[in-house]
Amino acid sequence: MTVPASVDMVNILGPRDEFLRILERELDAGIHVRGNEINLTGSHAAVELAIDVITELVTVLRTGQGLTGDAVERIVAMLASREDARPADVLTHNILSSRGRTIRPKTLNQKRYVDAIDQHTVVFGIGPAGTGKTYLAVAKAVQALQAKQVNRIILTRPAVEAGEKLGFLPGTLNDKIDPYLRPLYDALHDMVDPDSIPRLLTAGTIEVAPLAYMRGRTLNDAFIILDEAQNTSMEQMKMFLTRLGFGSKIVVTGDITQVDLPNGTRSGLRVVQGVLDEVDDIDFCYLTNHDVVRHKLVGRIVAAYDRFEASQPVPAAPPRSTR
Repeated sequence: MTVPASVDMVNILGPRDEFLRILERELDAGIHVRGNEINLTGSHAAVELAIDVITELVTVLRTGQGLTGDAVERIVAMLASREDARPADVLTHNILSSRGRTIRPKTLNQKRYVDAIDQHTVVFGIGPAGTGKTYLAVAKAVQALQAKQVNRIILTRPAVEAGEKLGFLPGTLNDKIDPYLRPLYDALHDMVDPDSIPRLLTAGTIEVAPLAYMRGRTLNDAFIILDEAQNTSMEQMKMFLTRLGFGSKIVVTGDITQVDLPNGTRSGLRVVQGVLDEVDDIDFCYLTNHDVVRHKLVGRIVAAYDRFEASQPVPAAPPRSTR
């Protein structure tokens, strides 16, 4: 195949042929480059996939977006899975531009998650750590605020201990709660001018608070995110969802494999799909270890735990009392 002369081959092959080495490793086709000519050898299926991948690399570059090694690997993976969506449509979908960087989905499931947030009033994003559930939800919230679709952003989490007790932490109640809300502040700092965050918090335009602070309220014209929802009880989940007011949108995120609730307490996130699955204007989006966008090792760790847990015998049910 011939790469158009308008495309610099250095951008296709990568710095020091980094992208070429990725293609050689990930594709079964032989790749030989001479100028703008790429000669592909191998089975028909392997050559067809290689042509699709290189064509997609050219399409992404023509949008003005640069390529990275991670993007090249994701393009190969998406095309190899034979999904309907084109990788270029996923990787060039801009959510928010802030402080010299643009936030975009990096996988097809992330794109579906973002689209679901646009199309539904209540969306559940469920998946392992590092899949962008909270980060993309906060980006959509900031986008909605900037577009004046909502008047405020409300970010909340249950203050449930993961192996340590609140009472043992130093300081006032707010000091004790702050570590639980820190991941939400971190995401905000990536998307909003840090100097303006105190002003927005003081004005109530952005509110970051524990889930208990939501009780008894009706939240109108707001973009509301409940993070770490696997640590809500069934009663807390119902309480939170019924805070929904007019002109508002809710995104609930969580990982049902990391529940920190006391033994015997059922996770509201585990139960909620069975309750709301057939309710209109609610969508459930699932992300997997293939959607992890942190360090590559995180995806491998998640996959390893999934395999380990799948290999464990199912515990026997306790005997019923005969009394």
